[in-house]
Amino acid sequence: MTYKPMMSEKKVEKRLEWHTSAYKSMKSRKITSFKYLGRKFIVPNNVFAPAPMSKLLGKSVLKEVCKKDRVLDMGTGSGNNAIVAASKSLDIVAVDINPFAIKCAKINAGLNKVSSRIKFVKSDLFQKAEGKFDLIIYDSPFRWFRPRDWLEKSITDKDYKGLTAFFRNVKKYLTDKGRILIFFGTSGDLNYLKYLIEKNQLKKKELCKKELIKENKKWVYYVYKLTIE
Repeated sequence: MTYKPMMSEKKVEKRLEWHTSAYKSMKSRKITSFKYLGRKFIVPNNVFAPAPMSKLLGKSVLKEVCKKDRVLDMGTGSGNNAIVAASKSLDIVAVDINPFAIKCAKINAGLNKVSSRIKFVKSDLFQKAEGKFDLIIYDSPFRWFRPRDWLEKSITDKDYKGLTAFFRNVKKYLTDKGRILIFFGTSGDLNYLKYLIEKNQLKKKELCKKELIKENKKWVYYVYKLTIE
C-alpha cells in the first residue's frame, strides 16, 4: 500500500505547519538537561529531547513492565523509556537508527546507574534485534514528511514506511503473551495508525490520553497497549 493521508488537505497543511514549527524549535535548542519521571538526562541538539506529553508513555511503561520481562525499546532516542523500564526489568534492548541517539542513551544510562541492564544497538527497526520480547515500547514519529537530518528523523517518518514496517514485522518479535506500548497523537495521522493495528490483527486498548491546546487547536495524545488477537 502506498501511503495517502487519511484526512483532508486542509488538515495535512495544518500538520505540516505544526511540524515545521516544532522542527525549528528543536533545531535551535542546544545541549539540554532535564528530569523525566525523577531521572536525569542530558541530550545534545542532534537527538530528540522528550516533550512534556512524552511522560504519558513513560508512566505507562512504569505500570506495565515486570521484572521478568525482556523489553525492546524501539527508537530509544535519549534512552528515557529504556531507563524507566530498567527500574524493574533486568533485560532491555534499546535500538535506534540515529548513532548520536545511541551514544546519548548510553551516557544517560550511566548517569542513572542502569547500564548493566540495557544493551544499546544501532538498528533500523528490528534489523539487529534478536529473539523475542515480552514488551515492546515504541515512541513512533508522528508525521510522515521527509526528514532533513537525524534530529528531524525522530519526529517524521517519510510516508510512514517505518511505522508500516514495524507493524508488518512486530509479531515475529513478540512472545505468545507479548505486549506493545505505542505513543501517538492527532498531530500525526491517527487514522492510519488505527488502520495498521486492525490490518495486522492486533487487539488495542487505550491506556491513557491527554489533550493539548495550541494555536486554538486541540491535539490529543494517546498510549495504546496492543496484544496479539
